[in-house]
Amino acid sequence: MTISDSDLTAQLRPEIPHAARIWNYWMGGVDNYPADRAAGDAVAGVYPEIRLMARDSRRFLTRAVRFLAAERGIRQFLDIGTGLPAMQNTHEIAREIAPESRTVYVDKDPLVLVHARALLGAAGSDEHVTYLQADYYEPEKILEQAARTLDFGKPVAVMFMGVMGYEPDLGVVRSIIDRVVAATASGSYLVFWDSTDTTPSVVEGAKRLVESGGDEYHLRSQADLASVFTGLELVEPGLAQITAWHADADAEPEQTDAFGGVARKP
Repeated sequence: MTISDSDLTAQLRPEIPHAARIWNYWMGGVDNYPADRAAGDAVAGVYPEIRLMARDSRRFLTRAVRFLAAERGIRQFLDIGTGLPAMQNTHEIAREIAPESRTVYVDKDPLVLVHARALLGAAGSDEHVTYLQADYYEPEKILEQAARTLDFGKPVAVMFMGVMGYEPDLGVVRSIIDRVVAATASGSYLVFWDSTDTTPSVVEGAKRLVESGGDEYHLRSQADLASVFTGLELVEPGLAQITAWHADADAEPEQTDAFGGVARKP
């Protein structure tokens, strides 16, 4: 059943801090409300680097998608937990290199669906780009619906970009990712990054987020994040700070409490 825009608008609840809108605020966007900005400022007050992390995460996505499309020949992308549209979205980056690329975005959030409809057109999709409203706790549902756009007999890049910290149990995180990757063909890739507990200030920032009414986000160790890639072949330089992964060799990457990587399924 198609959800109407009026029904979606009724679900937005601007008085409650919202993860996607807070992230949008940190990135310098305008799709946020006072409650989101207050929560974002509470975190930035003790961890000002969060604004850089938000922007750096988008740069990591851009570099990873370009690498996969240009150097590894990937033409299919499954972006799970996509969040609000940004200046450069996965399908736009891929299509710059290969116009025939196909992308499926997945998010459970009604706000994201509103923006996806505006981005993709009134129909909500085209032949090569589709948005699914689904929760990452439903990998089989995601795979079933994504198969209408993607050919899982060919390699797919599966992307989980800074979203798995909402699940407190690492075992559940790995199970979700493993179930999706298991359904892909040999030569597929996992693109993953998340926030780490590497400095006291980022840990304090996570506490302030909860205190200000935001959803709890569970920071993890680098070893925990590395375990997500078990059984896959990490692309050099392996698990790295997202600012350093395939960064410009002439630039000194900024330090960040966020690590990620790209890995191939044998």
